[in-house]
Amino acid sequence: MARVVILDYGSGNLRSAERALHHVGADVVVTADRRAALEADGLVVPGVGAFAACMTGLLSVGGDRIIGTRLSGGRPVLGICVGMQILFERGVEHGVESKGTGEWPGTVERLHADVIPHMGWNTVRPPEDSVLFDGLDAGTRFYFVHSYAARRWELDSGLAGQQPKVTWAHHGEDFVAAAENGPLAATQFHPEKSGEAGAHLLRNWLRAL
Repeated sequence: MARVVILDYGSGNLRSAERALHHVGADVVVTADRRAALEADGLVVPGVGAFAACMTGLLSVGGDRIIGTRLSGGRPVLGICVGMQILFERGVEHGVESKGTGEWPGTVERLHADVIPHMGWNTVRPPEDSVLFDGLDAGTRFYFVHSYAARRWELDSGLAGQQPKVTWAHHGEDFVAAAENGPLAATQFHPEKSGEAGAHLLRNWLRAL
């Protein structure tokens, strides 16, 4: 059974993510303990709310260093929602720029859409070689709640010499819905709120640990 730590830094649907991962067969602990986070088979970084607030919480528990150390050793990390956004270099909210962890180049900014936030079910367009979306039919829907996203993908070559796999969705414009980059993966949507589709994706991630 895969050992998964959900990083507790004061942000995110921790218990929902914990239940979802238990449901698909993981041994899950919610903690900010550095050693546990580094030694787990997989680390999940959730996040809700404002980019700047999430970064403040992450830095308070040394989460940026935990993520960086795991990735330098090829240890899997999964970001969810704002936990995905803070993996980019920066976020801009209400004209204020905040620094992210910088694992990926690029900026998280407000979506250009008539209806904000983007809330509800939406389809995604994964690449054919995606691990996360393997076995899921075209037209499968996932649950989104966000107003900001990465509107461009700027990384050409990925971690561990692997070409990044980028999944797109559309709400007013195209945005990055998920990314797979060697040991680092993330989703803008909430797999823990996406029913059987989300459970399938989490199982795929666990199998890859």
